[in-house]
Amino acid sequence: MAEIQGSWNPQFDAVASTLAASLDAGTDVGASVTVMVEGEPVVDIWGGWVDEAHSAPWAEDTITNVWSTTKTMTFLSALMLADRGELDFHAPVATYWPEFATAGKEAVEVRHLMSHTAGLPGWQEPMVPEDLADWDKCVSYLAAQEPWWEPGTVSGYHAVTQGYLIGEVVRRITGQSMGTFFAKEIAEPLGADFFIGLPESEESRVSLVIPPPPLDLENLNPPPMAVRALTNPFLDASYPHERWWRAAEIPAANGQGNARSVARIQSIIAGGGEARGIRLLSEAGVERLFDEQIKGQDLVLGNLYRFGLGYGLSSDMMPIGPRACFWGGYGGSLIIMDLDTRLTVCYVMNRMEQGLEGDVRGFNLVMAAVLGLAGG
Repeated sequence: MAEIQGSWNPQFDAVASTLAASLDAGTDVGASVTVMVEGEPVVDIWGGWVDEAHSAPWAEDTITNVWSTTKTMTFLSALMLADRGELDFHAPVATYWPEFATAGKEAVEVRHLMSHTAGLPGWQEPMVPEDLADWDKCVSYLAAQEPWWEPGTVSGYHAVTQGYLIGEVVRRITGQSMGTFFAKEIAEPLGADFFIGLPESEESRVSLVIPPPPLDLENLNPPPMAVRALTNPFLDASYPHERWWRAAEIPAANGQGNARSVARIQSIIAGGGEARGIRLLSEAGVERLFDEQIKGQDLVLGNLYRFGLGYGLSSDMMPIGPRACFWGGYGGSLIIMDLDTRLTVCYVMNRMEQGLEGDVRGFNLVMAAVLGLAGG
């Protein structure tokens, strides 16, 4: 059986054995898992290798690109500003970003950015991959663009654009870039090893993601909106192999971290705004994320979703509890928080599977953690 490093409460043996089985089967190459209860770790484990060549073991401080799990950091930043009275989710985006009030977007509210209902899931102007490192270009194009549907009426996953949209609102309010605000206000106070814009000094710890198997294009029938949103520029899993990607601030997609750092941060949500003696949100500030913004079939993802203010909420597809929320990343990373049980579960790995919505590996680990919490 694969060797699992780290520590865990014996009550959660199933979490460690589930990760070991995945490593043995080759469905994981290198990965980390953290489970927290009441903001304290009951599982903090890792195992496997930093690459397919097994050139070095995944270490305690190994980090990797977590893709859209990064969004949860952006959501938390916006919730904190709202909690301080500096941001109103029901205000027009143009209240903070005047240039946004063009092309029929005058009435688009900040909450629409948070819930993928703003009608801006991609760029209209031609983009090349490296343009994603040009903040001003990305946000100016979005500010000038017409929505692709009536804002607020339906969700269409803003896979990459969401980070720029929310991030520009944060920048207009605070005068700081999204990555800088996140580092100063969230990561540093919580001692969390997570970056939106990776300093070159941290490069030696990065495990480059292993792209997923090629898609079966003959049998694939993606929603038309997905094709439009994800092909300009094409969302390629090899981008994190490039230094320009890791160094940029792409607050919806290029966060670098591991399960411990993600869980340390998002345990603030499970703890009602507080974890390990540090309070970043009021209890009311956390509860507002459960205000359902949209429910129905997402135009880009194709499946049924319920979105609150940023986070995904419990639904028939994802029955995680009435006061639980989640999100995950392209290829498999996953974070779930439950306020009723004060449970946080995070899985971060380097070997990607297909799809933007996670896969069975993360869900198996969540189920093992839930069983452990129940004493089984």
